[in-house]
Amino acid sequence: MASNNVLLIGGSGFVGGWIANRLTEQGVRVRIPTRRHEHARRLTLLPTIETVVTDVFNPLALRELMRGQDAVINLVGILHDRDSRSPYGSGFARAHVELPQRIVTAMQESGVRRLVHMSALGTASDAPSEYLRSKAAGEAAAFAAEGIDVTAFRPSVIFGGGDAFLTLFARFLRLAPVFPLAGARARFQPVYAGDVAWAFCDCLDRNDTIGQRYDLAGPGIYTLRQLVEYTGEISGHPRPVIELPDAIAALQANLLKWLPNPPMTPDNLRSMQVDNVSDGTHDYPDWRPTPLEAVAPGYLSAQTPKGRLDDLRLRAGR
Repeated sequence: MASNNVLLIGGSGFVGGWIANRLTEQGVRVRIPTRRHEHARRLTLLPTIETVVTDVFNPLALRELMRGQDAVINLVGILHDRDSRSPYGSGFARAHVELPQRIVTAMQESGVRRLVHMSALGTASDAPSEYLRSKAAGEAAAFAAEGIDVTAFRPSVIFGGGDAFLTLFARFLRLAPVFPLAGARARFQPVYAGDVAWAFCDCLDRNDTIGQRYDLAGPGIYTLRQLVEYTGEISGHPRPVIELPDAIAALQANLLKWLPNPPMTPDNLRSMQVDNVSDGTHDYPDWRPTPLEAVAPGYLSAQTPKGRLDDLRLRAGR
């Protein structure tokens, strides 16, 4: 059955915006639940978008959201949880495990069969971090549901205009004379948000993707240090990068975790003990990822003095 109506849970976030844009280009009607209307305001300009202010953790609200839908995409995820415990804290449990369980239950009760689920590269029940263990549990819950046709994607770190990855590095580099870096040798295989959106949308009506778990990774592997140095070069703020010893990195993460939106936590450090790379054996069909170098300069250059001036001129219509 064609997926003409899609419920996009987590659609007001970074990746959700890319997927919503692609779905509307295909003429798909997209329903996006949000806690606050302003979180999804930019998406209301898209022609086939419907935003609904509601609580997706409420089972009754979830069932109502399912009405008239052909498929569900679940993108909900958090990176930090101050309630640290084994196997994972209550925040990770709520977002990564309990919500997928409630989603598939609401789908079963509403007769919606198709689910595309956002997981993460490196998920495993015995992974070193609470984030990865909770992601593994949520993925398992989705696949365990009877009568639900599931496809799961496990992306590496995602980059693109509006990201909270390279753009965050660029902002820090602009302010700091040197850049102390924890986990500098951790390896990543960054994937372009546009490619992630393509895979999510492409799989909706492909029966051969049902029951599959796919890695989503870019063509290049980089250490975290290389990514920070590249960001500094492109954004016009190259800085000396100081690799922190493990003990100092742990201390830094323990201090930063108390910030409202911390750039690093102890659990993030534990996640980086596992290389965030793919061996290529679980690639999506016809996967041809875009190189980082083909995209990043286009939005990181806005961090340079000339780039900011060009941006101001563009906004002023000059």
